[in-house]
Amino acid sequence: MEFTGFPYLTAILLSCVAGLLVILFVPGENRWAVKWVSAVFSGLTLALSVAVFLLYDTARGGLQFVERAAWVPSFGIQYLNAVDGFSLPMVLLTGIVFFTGVLTMWELENRVKEFYAFYFLLVTGVFGLFMTLDLFFIFIWYDVSLFPMYPLIAIWGSTRKEYGAMKLTLYLLAGSALILPAIIFLHVQAGGATYDITALMRPGTFSAADQKLAFLLLYIGFGILAAVWPFHTWSPVGHVAAPTAVSMVHAGVLMKIGAFGVLRVGMFLCPEGWQFWAPLMATVAVVGIVYGAFVALSQTDLKFVVGYSSVSHMGIVGLGLSTLTVDGLNGAVFQMFAHGIMTALFFSAIGYIYERTHTKMIPELGGLSRVMPVASGYFILAALTAVGVPCLASFWGELMVFIAAFKVYPVGAVFAVGGLVLSALFMLRVVQRAFYGPANEKFTHLADVSFGLGVPRMILAAVIVLFGLLPSILFDVIDTASVAFIKGLP
Repeated sequence: MEFTGFPYLTAILLSCVAGLLVILFVPGENRWAVKWVSAVFSGLTLALSVAVFLLYDTARGGLQFVERAAWVPSFGIQYLNAVDGFSLPMVLLTGIVFFTGVLTMWELENRVKEFYAFYFLLVTGVFGLFMTLDLFFIFIWYDVSLFPMYPLIAIWGSTRKEYGAMKLTLYLLAGSALILPAIIFLHVQAGGATYDITALMRPGTFSAADQKLAFLLLYIGFGILAAVWPFHTWSPVGHVAAPTAVSMVHAGVLMKIGAFGVLRVGMFLCPEGWQFWAPLMATVAVVGIVYGAFVALSQTDLKFVVGYSSVSHMGIVGLGLSTLTVDGLNGAVFQMFAHGIMTALFFSAIGYIYERTHTKMIPELGGLSRVMPVASGYFILAALTAVGVPCLASFWGELMVFIAAFKVYPVGAVFAVGGLVLSALFMLRVVQRAFYGPANEKFTHLADVSFGLGVPRMILAAVIVLFGLLPSILFDVIDTASVAFIKGLP
């Protein structure tokens, strides 16, 4: 058993599990107790996530906070956790979205105990996947994060919730059906002795042909979860159907699991396969960027707009990963973090608006900024972030990706920038139609966001501005991993 210092990563997992267990023992009729327990334990995970981020030694870089223990030695399965410059931002992102999601659902009254229990289970799987370096546990944590999505959407969702829940589940199971054989294939080809990614990524472990096959399976499998075009259709439907906090985790974190899986498993273990399929990745990414922007232009539902915007923004992440450059990787990971915070703020704001107005349809919301200036302000800030306004977090990720793309895929980069212009067009159109102009008389009596209910939105807004003004806080961390990784490529 190996623990380098205090086991922060295990503590994060245990705080999620402990919160889940305490929730299960709280009487269901005591809704306020369930909410406060959820707030306390999610706050603890956030504090631990921030601590890990701040304690990470950027001068040393590499894998830190290593936790290793034999799990099933005969099969080569280990409990192996660690973070590096790629996974650390994702752990921080999950902690932020988790805590703010709990607070966003503070007014929930329907089956509160069951909701938060499933929510904690979902986030446990997400944290586990970002931390683990064991292929077997990557698959396990993937499925743990998948299972709660169906009941969370089917029970507490809206707008064709059963259809949305089923479509999401079937698509993600299809992804799982590709990931598992790829993992088994790599395990067997490496001699069947270990699932340890750090051991499997040694040069010469896999032939070029093995890497090309495995990477393709992993790219499609994880790409489904990342809403890669053309496997994206489950995502906007899931966004619309899911309750607010689940939409926040879904778009803010779950989609990042897909991109992170491609990076951690596909690119780490199959670098030659990555280099072989990179042009295809870039083409698919550019199509996704442009397609998502075009489709978003025609949407009249706020959640559908954000859903297709996410398809476009995840295309930017894919484009960055396909460039095979330090700038591209830095931009892709930064964009994953920024997009996660941005979409969480989007859905948190939409959730409040929907709860008060009982509609998400853009034509019905005209002039909302006159009635709910604060709630409208949160949405507009998220929209400006999505557009890529300087001094907001998403700007830096997009800038680095496009710099790298113009060097490697100049034609594709031109189309990608065109997609970004389209995204600015549809976002500004949404803002103008939903929040400006004459106010709808039906909503003039509605209350704006109170300070208490505004806390989760304020946290997300503050993070967007902080990393927009001080991007080096995140870039310094990511760079420790991307530089070493690119230098080590065959």
